[in-house]
Amino acid sequence: MVYDGTINSIDNFSSILIHNIHKLSPCNIIKMLYLKTKPLHHVDTPFETATFGMGCYWGCDSLFGATKGVLRTRVGYAAGTTENPRSKHVGDHVEVIEIHFDPKEISYKQLLEMFWNNHEYRASARLKREYMSMIMYHSEEHRQQAEASKVEQQAKEGDEVVVTEIVPESHLYPAANHNQKYRLQGHEDLAKGLDLTPELLQTSHVAARLNGYLVGVGGLDQFEAEVGKLGLTEEQAQYVRNYLIQNEGGALSC
Repeated sequence: MVYDGTINSIDNFSSILIHNIHKLSPCNIIKMLYLKTKPLHHVDTPFETATFGMGCYWGCDSLFGATKGVLRTRVGYAAGTTENPRSKHVGDHVEVIEIHFDPKEISYKQLLEMFWNNHEYRASARLKREYMSMIMYHSEEHRQQAEASKVEQQAKEGDEVVVTEIVPESHLYPAANHNQKYRLQGHEDLAKGLDLTPELLQTSHVAARLNGYLVGVGGLDQFEAEVGKLGLTEEQAQYVRNYLIQNEGGALSC
């Protein structure tokens, strides 16, 4: 593999270095090492979309962010008519999480199972609209799967009526920057080291992953299997590893 001055992905770094080490100056080697540890914000993988309302969106942002097969997440407000909703003034909108996932790695049915099993409150709880249980579908196939899963959940709930609404996709108004990847942003030095912009808080792959790993989601084995592809420095990786070990198995809450 001939080095042409670019690295398309972290995966081909080792091959480029091995085959071209004799041609590279110390300056270029240092540059390549820098590129190897550049945070993996963008992943070019075909995806499908799932959108759920499960109560407060901070917890589910971490839950899904570090789930295998999830590419990126963002949180916001949808399914209402109020223009430009924002925190404390959401009008008739619902707090939701939007998930981009690789259907080859995780199915919509599996995401639905996570949805039902991880509500901040029960799916039968009657809450103010902002925190209600809701599935927003993005295709007819997803609608059918959502409807079937609701029937199954109702059977589990017994006499308690599942109040989850299943609605077609509508415009999502992103939440304010400080609400995106909320747990990750609590680690200021780490977040700063990832060079997160307001846009990347909504689109970054590595930000979504770390937002979950830092609170114990995903597990150590999964983290170790992918950490080499996330573009972290050794110091950053060890920092996340320590928090993952400390928090694994703990409850998610807002």
